[in-house]
Amino acid sequence: MILVDTNILLRSLQTSNRQFSVTDQALDTLRHRQETLCIAPQNVIEFWVVATRPLDKNGLGMTPKRAATEIRVLLGLFRLLPYLPQVFETWQRIVLTQGISGKQGHDAHLVAMMQVHSITSILTFNTEDFIRFPGIQVLNPAEVNAGFE
Repeated sequence: MILVDTNILLRSLQTSNRQFSVTDQALDTLRHRQETLCIAPQNVIEFWVVATRPLDKNGLGMTPKRAATEIRVLLGLFRLLPYLPQVFETWQRIVLTQGISGKQGHDAHLVAMMQVHSITSILTFNTEDFIRFPGIQVLNPAEVNAGFE
């Protein structure tokens, strides 16, 4: 199983974005390899926030109705991981033992979801945000494509 980061979900919809093609190809490659691509509830929430934020505030400018439609599509394409009680305990252990503060707490939360669900790989453009976590294989879409052409 591979966790798909929110930036991948967003780029997969933005056909005019320069990262769209590499995102689309990486997802196709992983599906062709029969990988199970997962998302966490946090990814859905982050997607909503960016999707409904105005364009001039670095968002996609979607209406809530359109964002809800896009989320339904995403839920059909990716396996939604259940939020289990152990996630909070795991997150707390990670942030305390690694001295994590600020927005990196969100990344640690995704890693906690991964650990609770025994997922060791994440597909993301933000590779630097996740390399600090032991036992996590960080997959950049460009590297996925280069390795499987």
